[in-house]
Amino acid sequence: MEIGLIVKIAGIGILVAVASQILSKSGRDEQAMFVSIAGILVALTLLINQIRELFDYILSVFGI
Repeated sequence: MEIGLIVKIAGIGILVAVASQILSKSGRDEQAMFVSIAGILVALTLLINQIRELFDYILSVFGI
């Protein structure tokens, strides 16, 4: 796993946490929830390729 990917995901997490806290404090809880969900989706899209490579490796190890 690349260190750049970890830094990107950590940056997304920090930005989402700050935005969510700001929105929650201003009384916009629904928007805060949407920001959190969007952050999770963005992080998952970054991880899809790594997850696919993991499954390919597992399949090659077990010979399936």
